[in-house]
Amino acid sequence: MKPTDNDLPADLKLSDFLCFAVYSTNLAFGKAYKPILEQLGLTYTQYITIVALWEEDNVTVGSLGEKLFLESNTLTPILKKLEVMGYLLRQRDPEDERQVRISLTKEGRQLREKRPEMGLSDATGLTSGEFVQIQNAIVKLRNNLIRSTKDTA
Repeated sequence: MKPTDNDLPADLKLSDFLCFAVYSTNLAFGKAYKPILEQLGLTYTQYITIVALWEEDNVTVGSLGEKLFLESNTLTPILKKLEVMGYLLRQRDPEDERQVRISLTKEGRQLREKRPEMGLSDATGLTSGEFVQIQNAIVKLRNNLIRSTKDTA
């Protein structure tokens, strides 16, 4: 049975919403990462784009967007900025000119070696087991939400 408005308690608080807990945690992660990323001159979204390319280089904009859960119109300005910064190249795929391929430059690959310590495990206060458990639960939550929106679309 799905909850209805009548099922919600009359004294519902913002802190009772799971979505707000996830949202505000995301903001807290942003604040925690900010001084680290400032040393690199990157935003969080630019950083995770670079990390995704460290994982798999020479990918299409579409496949990179899927990996990052970003639409092309959001990802393209990030890629343009990273290209201006000298970290990646955007080139038309010679086999399919409709596709744009993204690849790291030497500077983009070297960023991996010179990055400051990015781990925030101490800041989270979680044990390694708790970290894995929460990460798995959040991934499951995300995937379920994505699946539910595809079912209704």
